[in-house]
Amino acid sequence: MQRPNPDFSLKETAPHLGGGGLTGDKLTSTYDLVEQMQYLYVRVVKAKDLPGKDATGCCDPYVEVKLGNYKGMTRHFEKRSNPEWNQVFAFSKDRIQSSVIEVLVKDKDLVKDDIIGRVMFDLNDVPKRVPPDSPLAPQWYRLEDRKSDKVRGELMLAVWMGTQADEAFPEAWHSDAATVGGEGVTNIRSKVYLSPKLWYLRVNVIEAQDLLVTDKTRFPEVYVKAVLGNQALRTKISQSRNINPMWNEDMMFVAAEPFEEHLVLSVEDRVAPNKDEVLGKCVIPLQNVARRLDHKPVLTKWFNLEKHILVDGEKKKDNKFASRLHLRICLDGGYHVLDESTHYSSDLRPTAKPLWKQSIGVLELGILTANGLLPMKTKDGRGTTDAYCVAKYGQKWIRTRTIIDCPTPKWNEQYTWEVFDPCTVITIGVFDNCHLQGGDKSAGAKDSRIGKVRIRLSTLETDRVYTHSYPLLVLQPSGLKKMGEIQLAVRFTCSSLLNMMHIYSQPLLPKMHYLHPLSVTQLENLRHQACQIVSMRLSRAEPPLRKEVVEYMLDVDSHMWSMRRSRANFFRIMGVLSSLVAVVKWFSQICNWKNPLTTVLIHILFIILVLYPELILPTIFLYLFLIGVWYFRWRPRNPSHMDTRLSHAENVHPDELDEEFDTFPTSRPSDMVRMRYDRLRSVAGRIQTVVGDLATQGERFQSLLSWRDPRASTLFITFCLIAAIVLYVTPFRVVALLTGFYVLRHPRFRHKLPSAPLNFFRRLPARTDSMI
Repeated sequence: MQRPNPDFSLKETAPHLGGGGLTGDKLTSTYDLVEQMQYLYVRVVKAKDLPGKDATGCCDPYVEVKLGNYKGMTRHFEKRSNPEWNQVFAFSKDRIQSSVIEVLVKDKDLVKDDIIGRVMFDLNDVPKRVPPDSPLAPQWYRLEDRKSDKVRGELMLAVWMGTQADEAFPEAWHSDAATVGGEGVTNIRSKVYLSPKLWYLRVNVIEAQDLLVTDKTRFPEVYVKAVLGNQALRTKISQSRNINPMWNEDMMFVAAEPFEEHLVLSVEDRVAPNKDEVLGKCVIPLQNVARRLDHKPVLTKWFNLEKHILVDGEKKKDNKFASRLHLRICLDGGYHVLDESTHYSSDLRPTAKPLWKQSIGVLELGILTANGLLPMKTKDGRGTTDAYCVAKYGQKWIRTRTIIDCPTPKWNEQYTWEVFDPCTVITIGVFDNCHLQGGDKSAGAKDSRIGKVRIRLSTLETDRVYTHSYPLLVLQPSGLKKMGEIQLAVRFTCSSLLNMMHIYSQPLLPKMHYLHPLSVTQLENLRHQACQIVSMRLSRAEPPLRKEVVEYMLDVDSHMWSMRRSRANFFRIMGVLSSLVAVVKWFSQICNWKNPLTTVLIHILFIILVLYPELILPTIFLYLFLIGVWYFRWRPRNPSHMDTRLSHAENVHPDELDEEFDTFPTSRPSDMVRMRYDRLRSVAGRIQTVVGDLATQGERFQSLLSWRDPRASTLFITFCLIAAIVLYVTPFRVVALLTGFYVLRHPRFRHKLPSAPLNFFRRLPARTDSMI
């Protein structure tokens, strides 16, 4: 078997987390998963009584903070002697090349800026401040000239030494990014974003009454068209060809709070093959729509249809129109609105907050450093990378600050999420910032993908800190490429072990997904709309989380056809079936007396089980228990990561890569070939999904005893032990009778929700986490 490339594998690291617990240095537990970084902070608050420097007796003041070769400046005010800036400057201690910090108050001038005065500080006298200490109070300082004589004017300042845990850190000007100015500064700061709250909007179109058709000599072909933002759906043409048509059809949309668009319903008549006539419209604000938390029916309502007529080019309402539309409309809060790939979901809660269950723990992520990042763009004739990280779990997105022009950036930022289900995945992506100029200068530029990491929480042991270096792998048309490595520290803390174990018996999705299930095609269409809404809303934040970033994190193109993925899924199935083949081969060897001693022992065991059939089930469960205990010593010690061999990404054929990165629809010249090729890709994509799902089920069986999910394996082998004991003391005939009665029980005793064993099985990890 070919050995995996060590460059593509996970590496355990030993970073100096939390500053190493230095004596006399208080460290908060919120920053114990990252290396401590020391910064010199200068907060410039305001000035007063500044003297005038120009002919008018006024000044245009600004402040320059100077430390060695680094220089930070506040904005300037015109003709103001008492300006207020309230800006913070942060200088990395690792790059400090001076023992004195100089704060200069200057007057902006066209030719040369005049110095109004200055304040000097010796770095040895600067106090240390570590949260949760309160912020250092700023003080007034008299300005001095070059000869250290007092001059007119005072400056309010605060100077202190701190770490990245300081509250001033996210909004501060950083010496590391001194070359970035203007609007570009907002694009390099760390931020936290929240996904919009998504709802499924269900519109049940029942019937219409008293429609006014233009041509009364023909039977109308009426349908209803519904539009919400950029989503448009329509019913079938009503079978009742009259002015009172009936449909009773459901349409589903994705809506996001705050509701900005209205639902527009129009009743239209197909008067010709390519011509539709609008018979009436109604506009429904989503704020007025009922919110449903369960499967109880919603009351129907009649809506008046209004017909607009054109008068001198303007739309006016025809008040004589009296047609009505009968609807049942609601916002379904009992579903979880999928916006991520179903294989890598980070949140499975329903939309409605009253249906949320108590959190089971906390996920903490320390984004430490990256190493060996490849140049992503050219600047001044040389390659450069301006890297930042984005992490997504649940509705919370985080974005680290951008480290300018550095192949080995050090972020050392720590973030926390509440966990409601261990069977979820956190995704961390690394990107190159192409918007440092800000405004129109970066228009049309897209932030480049450097790579991403996925970690499934159920594969993590509780209260253990995982420190690993993850390879950043990207599949390109030229083949698989390693873009660098990112070093992370991850800790999953459980608040209640019993609650978490109980979660394994619960349905994976909210009840509504089982009581009123949505079709696979419907879910895919709704997920596409949800992704569009999330990317649009986050791109409107400041600074924006751009569309290309959001789509990459949400795996928008995961459903696209790929010969490589299909072959990888096929070999996943073969890997699962190889265990069954091995058992068959072993049994064949027993029958052929390859090992006489083993064959004799099997004969003795067979005779015992035939004479005492009640020992069959206890023996099987006891055997599974012993296997599970035996495999405990080889349980995985590291979180799973993308496996290049499993994904068949290392030695993929160039022609297959060309097909995988081909546009959809294809760019082939012939229309007929394009039609057939697209149809083949669409069908093959669904087959690929089915094959992947089959492989997933088999891998979940394997994970019962593999300890990939330590809690699930503990539950299973404990169940095996208890089952072995119970079945040992219970007569086999009783067990068989009860089992038969349970399987053949009446439908009234059956529940629509999945059983606890099935819920437990669906939560088991599969190797989809390691797929690229």
